[in-house]
Amino acid sequence: MNNWHKLGLAGLILMLAGCASSTTPVPRTAGTPATVAPARAPSQEVNFAAIVRRVEPVAEETCRRSGAVAQCDYRIVVDTRPGVPANAFQTVDKTGRPLLIVTQPLLEETRNADEVAFILGHEAAHHIRGHLTRTSNTAVLGAILAGTIVAAGGGDLASVEAAQDLGALAGSRAFSKNYELEADALGTVIAYQAGYDPVRGSAYFARIPDPGNQFLGTHPPNADRQRVVRQVAAGLN
Repeated sequence: MNNWHKLGLAGLILMLAGCASSTTPVPRTAGTPATVAPARAPSQEVNFAAIVRRVEPVAEETCRRSGAVAQCDYRIVVDTRPGVPANAFQTVDKTGRPLLIVTQPLLEETRNADEVAFILGHEAAHHIRGHLTRTSNTAVLGAILAGTIVAAGGGDLASVEAAQDLGALAGSRAFSKNYELEADALGTVIAYQAGYDPVRGSAYFARIPDPGNQFLGTHPPNADRQRVVRQVAAGLN
């Protein structure tokens, strides 16, 4: 997100509340070594509509059983707009209905139905665990705390607003790696109960850039994510 300092606290918090929980880390910039496999057409094994028909009811039942969120009627769509990056994310519409959005480039990078099912389970889990709301709440707290500290030190309005923006950014990312691992764990269960192999599905992480363990990064190392999937899956067999 660019130009945070121009948004002001109110606009910033609204923007954070609508941000997606992404499965895939941001691609590396040009010239940076990457470990991404070349894009390839999905195999015949990948029938998105058929996978949705199996994963969606499991995700909705898991959501209802959790009792943590009011809306469990998922809408799952493919973003086919030209130029969108390979990505999958969870957000909500203006009524609070959970949306799972997968872009066409990501589908073209998947190699089997297990990968698609795991990605859908992961994104569905973000909603069940309330990660959007929790991220928004920590962003608000971070903004308030940082702004208060700068104001108490005699900072002017511009300094306070800049501190609020930075505090909101730090707050929004404080637990993001944990949220990704939580979604990986529950997504493993959802994919498994839908009849897919989540360990095989998590092999997708081995082909995307590894974000490492960056300070205030949004995603944990890929190896950590695959380890969580294997541990959870081992308890399901």
